[in-house]
Amino acid sequence: MGLLRVADLDRLSSAPFTYPEVGATQDDELPPGYAHGMRTAVVGRGRADFERAVAAVFDWRMQKAVGLRVRASGPPSAPGTVVVLTAGLRRFGYDIPCRVVWARTDGDAQGFAYGSLPGHPESGEESFLVTLRPDGDVVFTTRVFSRLASPLARLGGPVSRAVQAAALDRYATAVERTS
Repeated sequence: MGLLRVADLDRLSSAPFTYPEVGATQDDELPPGYAHGMRTAVVGRGRADFERAVAAVFDWRMQKAVGLRVRASGPPSAPGTVVVLTAGLRRFGYDIPCRVVWARTDGDAQGFAYGSLPGHPESGEESFLVTLRPDGDVVFTTRVFSRLASPLARLGGPVSRAVQAAALDRYATAVERTS
């Protein structure tokens, strides 16, 4: 356990979310009062690329590709799954606890969203969706709304936001590489 690693998966299964708009990444409009982010990228073409991209999303490959370590109580395809992403060095990592709030596991649009739990440096939600469009393009979209929540994140201010934006870009790249 590192210095900043305190998250317990069992305890977090019943922890309250740190924001009231749980599930709002499914809505057309993200809630006001938060910073919003979105990245959309064509990551392939056709059913085989769609299936590979969906597998990458449901295997936590995006998070791993940006250097996060993943501990989860289950798959992201199951709402209620707790995931603790750990950033930083193994002994001095920073835990980022989340819980899956929704998942779509069939059809031509599949993915999930997780929301922040106590101890997360931000307060809000992030979704990851792979869509097979009628024209055959496979599109990956990630959407996020968040506020800086922890003292460490607020201290980082613009740097914290830049790290989040870079992660959104790298998520799309990671999914594209699987297709």
